[in-house]
Amino acid sequence: MEDTMTLTAKDLEHVQDTLGDDYRLELIAGKITLMSPSGYESDEVAFRFGRRLADWVEPKRAGRVTGSSAGFTLPNADTRAPDVSFVKAERLRRAPRSFAALAPDLMVEVKSPSDTVADLEAKIQTFLEQGTQVGILINPETSTVKVFCLGADVVTLHDGAILTVPDLLPGWSVAVSELWSPVFEEGEGEDRSEA
Repeated sequence: MEDTMTLTAKDLEHVQDTLGDDYRLELIAGKITLMSPSGYESDEVAFRFGRRLADWVEPKRAGRVTGSSAGFTLPNADTRAPDVSFVKAERLRRAPRSFAALAPDLMVEVKSPSDTVADLEAKIQTFLEQGTQVGILINPETSTVKVFCLGADVVTLHDGAILTVPDLLPGWSVAVSELWSPVFEEGEGEDRSEA
């Protein structure tokens, strides 16, 4: 007979405190999973998305935008951390010191070299089933953005398209082409103040 121990968000907190911030952990089906670091490009894309969203959300005091270190303890007891998330102000009046005990209204995953699209889509589906309204998968490798809503067809956007989330963020938009890491030509960014 096999003894298995189901871990909790409290156990995850303890392990995270022991290991420090150098490790990203998630609690999935009672087991702690070590997440591999994202690639540079995928982290930059997540930051670019999060910054554009936060720049719109914060002046309106519409809610909270967080990055990949903010964990959510979902109704199914999993504790997961999307690359970017948004929670409406009325659902999270005060930022918790630990994990937020709810599903974010919006969650975003950015594909890194170590991710598979199938795994990311499964993670998004889990969030949607736990109460998230909109899940977004950004894939820098194919320059595509997929928008997922429970019970609706997936919408795929390419460069030239504008991403909107009208039911959740009326008035917010970002051009898909603005999400990608820029390429700097030689000489760009050099200090020319002494010229």
